Parts: sequence; structure tokens; C-alpha cells
Amino acid sequence: MQQSDIIAVAKETILNEARAITKLQEYVDKDFADAVQTIYHSKGRVVITGIGKSAIIANKIVATLNSTGTPAIFMHAADAIHGDLGNILTDDVVICISKSGNTPEIKVLVPLIKGFKNTLIAITGNASSFLGEQADYVLNSTIEKEACPNNLAPTTSTTAQLVIGDALAVSLLHLRGFSSKDFAKYHPGGSLGKKLYLRVSDITRKNNTPRVTPDADIKDVIVEISQNLLGVTAVIEDDKIVGIITDGDLRRMLTQTDDFTTLKAKDIMGSNPKTIDNDAMAVDAMEALEKNNISQLLAQKDGNYTGVVHLHNLIQEGII
Repeated sequence: MQQSDIIAVAKETILNEARAITKLQEYVDKDFADAVQTIYHSKGRVVITGIGKSAIIANKIVATLNSTGTPAIFMHAADAIHGDLGNILTDDVVICISKSGNTPEIKVLVPLIKGFKNTLIAITGNASSFLGEQADYVLNSTIEKEACPNNLAPTTSTTAQLVIGDALAVSLLHLRGFSSKDFAKYHPGGSLGKKLYLRVSDITRKNNTPRVTPDADIKDVIVEISQNLLGVTAVIEDDKIVGIITDGDLRRMLTQTDDFTTLKAKDIMGSNPKTIDNDAMAVDAMEALEKNNISQLLAQKDGNYTGVVHLHNLIQEGII
């Protein structure tokens, strides 16, 4: 294959799957709405099962549900009929994913689930299959063909299953009124979560708090900036911020004067420093740095100086 052929195949694959996903909206019906309501009102969890590639999709849907406030677990269809059915509790809702709905494992598993009296939701591309006929609700994931040229390898069909799962999760998210604060609780270690809970105070407490008085000698200013490794010092009077000196200010001073021995901090400081409240969100600090094209912000609380937020701190925390 030539480069142009590879590009053409890739584009056709994407278009094939895009058309299939667009078609799915036509299949969203009363069964879908009732399935969402059933899960929402359930006192148990969502148990999602499948086999082969559908099992992989099931795992992803479980992860999405858990991260958006709907407790869910994965149960492999083959393992289920060899002991893992004990994972299903009385109030659980079971979702079974299968393109054909007629695989041997599904035909064994479905009657067992029905025997437990659990609500069974099918995600299948064949509503008239064994699974489709046995399920309480059918979420139609029908596709015309796979992206595979032989119409064999699960490609478009698994994409469709995943999209149906996302539609379920997002519908439940809306029903629960799931907020950004809720999201942060479930993602405390990731960069997305940090954007929602990390505050300026979490950063300033880790940094040094460089400070000099307005009458400090230039040598003291240089030492303070160098020792604290933040490229800046606040100029403080009575615990209030009256100015800022950056390493850039020092370089400009050196280019503008041959004798700086008589200069004081107040002579070279910027008198209108950009500041941020110590209780503000770290993501707001990032926005302020970007907006003003600067590398540091001085933090304060109730008008008193509390420390420095540096661009590098925010990068290290993943707030970018």
C-alpha cells in the first residue's frame, strides 16, 4: 500500500464509524429511558457483563459509570457461569453486552440472571436475538457493517456499544445532578480533579515566602531572590504587599545604571503587582498568569502576604 492508500483506508474507517454512531440516535427510545430510570432508582449496583471484545467495552463502561457517580462492577460472562455469579446481589441491575446476542455463553448466562430476578438490560445489535428477547430493556446498538473489510473484526460494533454506554452514563449524571465538586471527589489524583479542588494555599504552603522591606539594599534583594529559587521577592511593609521585584527587574536595573550601591528595593520594585487570594483555585492562578504573560503571582489573605505561586508549581501539579 502507498501512503495515499493508507490515508484513504483510515479516513474511510473513521467515516464508517461516524455514520454508525450518528445512526444510533434513531434507536434511543422508551426502553433506553426506562433503563436509565431503573438504574437511577436501583438500590444496588450496575453489573456489566460480556465476552470477547464486548467484555473490554464493558470494562470501559464500568469505569465511566463509577467515575460519574453510578456504582458498577464488571463480570466476565465466561467466569460468571463458573462461579462469579455470586457477584450479583439482589438489588443489582445487570447489563449484558453482545453484538449478536446469541453466543453460547450468553445463552447459558441469561436464564441464570433471570432466575435471580434481577433486571436485565441488553446492549445488542440484534433485538430479536436470544438476549434481546429475554432482556427487560433493549438498548439497540445495531450497525450496518464493521469497518473491517471482511465485516468480521469487531470495530464499528464495539464503538457503537461504547457510545451507548456513554449515553447511559451521561444520562445518569444529569439525573443525579452530578457536579464538578462531585467529579473532584472521584478524581482526586488526576489533573482534572486537581483543577477542581487544588487551591493556591496548597501551593504557597510548599514554597518559601521571599520578602524584603522597601528600604532593603539591592544586595539583600539579590540574596533573597537567589536563596528562595522563585525568581521573585515581595516587598512588604506591615505585612502588606507594597511591591514586587523579579529577576527581570534586576537585569533591567543592571542595564540602566552603573552604580546600584545606593539603590533600595523601593527604587526598582513594581508597585502594582499581580496578586491572588490564598483561597482561590489553582486553575484561576494559571489563568491569571496566562492572561498577564507572567511567571509568578503574589498570594495574600485578608490583605496580608502569604507567599508566591510560580508557573512551574502549576505545571508540576498538572494544572495546564
